[in-house]
Amino acid sequence: MPKMTRRKLINSAAATSVTLALGQQGAFARTPPKQPNIIFILADDLGYADLSCYGLSEMHTPNIDRIAAGGLRFLQAYANSAVCSATRTALITGRYQYRLRLGLEEPLAGAGKTVGLPPEMPTIPSLLKKLGYGTTLVGKWHMGELPKFGPLQSGYDHFYGFRGGALDYYAHQGPDHHDDLWDDDMPIHKVGYSTELFGDRAISVIEGYAKARQPFFLSLHFNAPHWPWEAPGDEAESQRLAAKSLFDFDGGSLATYRRMVQAMDAQIGRILRTLETKGIVDDTIVVFTSDNGGERFSNTWPFTGHKTELLEGGLRIPAVIRWPGRISAGRTHEQVMASMDWLPTLLAAAGGAPDPAYPPDGMNLLPVLTANPAPVPRKLFWRYKANAQRAARDGDWKILKMLDKTFLFNVVADPLERANLRDRHRDIYDRMVAAWTEWNKDMLPEVRESFTDSFDSGQLADHFGSQKASGEPDLEKTFPQQGQR
Repeated sequence: MPKMTRRKLINSAAATSVTLALGQQGAFARTPPKQPNIIFILADDLGYADLSCYGLSEMHTPNIDRIAAGGLRFLQAYANSAVCSATRTALITGRYQYRLRLGLEEPLAGAGKTVGLPPEMPTIPSLLKKLGYGTTLVGKWHMGELPKFGPLQSGYDHFYGFRGGALDYYAHQGPDHHDDLWDDDMPIHKVGYSTELFGDRAISVIEGYAKARQPFFLSLHFNAPHWPWEAPGDEAESQRLAAKSLFDFDGGSLATYRRMVQAMDAQIGRILRTLETKGIVDDTIVVFTSDNGGERFSNTWPFTGHKTELLEGGLRIPAVIRWPGRISAGRTHEQVMASMDWLPTLLAAAGGAPDPAYPPDGMNLLPVLTANPAPVPRKLFWRYKANAQRAARDGDWKILKMLDKTFLFNVVADPLERANLRDRHRDIYDRMVAAWTEWNKDMLPEVRESFTDSFDSGQLADHFGSQKASGEPDLEKTFPQQGQR
């Protein structure tokens, strides 16, 4: 009989509970579950109802629908912020973005090269890398500039994409009209529509890891359907914007927006077919979600509000996940969840755990995914400097402050946030304000620089399709204006 080394013993399966109870320690069960591959697909500025699996009848997204049909669709998923880089900070760290300077502004206005995701901060890719995963980011970064900050500095083995907040789909330039397409830390030039280029690279990454038989974590962060609104075939629109500003205040249409979403869906279909071709479908977790609520052309029904607003439409996002054999197909769940939950959840699925020095604020959703328990009540908190916005969710209740107006909504019974119950349920309102105030003491104070500081309110309303909050002014200003260190 071959000698059983310590390494072989550790890597062997544990005995079943029955044989252990009988003391038959020489019997070995099956090998441990294989570490799943993880593909995390993130859309940019996609609204809650911009997918047919979330009720949009005017447009079909069959491939994203396949992910939902083969797994679980969250009905109460929240972004950590109503804007981009702040949510991405929470997503990659599993913690409230307000704990880092990076998470306090959008998009890093006035910060230059001095603010970004600290390389020493544990992240989803860095923690999975310690478990033996290959890690690659394809698409958008937007969490700090070279030389100090970047995907390769924060746990990714490879990077193919852009570093800024927006990208022309054909010229591959940012709002400053500088080229912004990279392969690792080398700038490159490439011809093509960015959504398709990112799909091509993602497939190449999957094929490479499959050949090497290495578990992998692929972050596929599309810029679609973020402005500028350019669909396949819209090279002329790209050339028009090259002569002016990439900030697309007067561009786009609903038809163009839908073509952009469908182009992204088509690339996701190619990725799903690649998993089938390589025979790794059952070994792969696939997640699809968005970084915040939708913009000008998005459908946020049954909510009101859009990107940059702490109304439900600015925060509620689609979130679907498929893991064959572990997550039952065709399920929905009412568990309230947030972007920062993905770190503890995916680490648990991979057999790992967060760094104890940086405990996550997010919740491990693995029991929800695999065992279908009843929803666990959650408390979530937000703030956003523009329009002095503050919000919190506790159970079915939500408090909201915009400028000098304050509200209490039951967002389950009233998702449109129309009935202000603040005076009728003052005890609930006061309790939630106190909880928000206490939470805010642990967050960094707000900063002066922000994207919204550089535009007046009229421009923002025009650009983001902003909806003004209504209600009686509350001059008590119960929500504090600034956190404490």
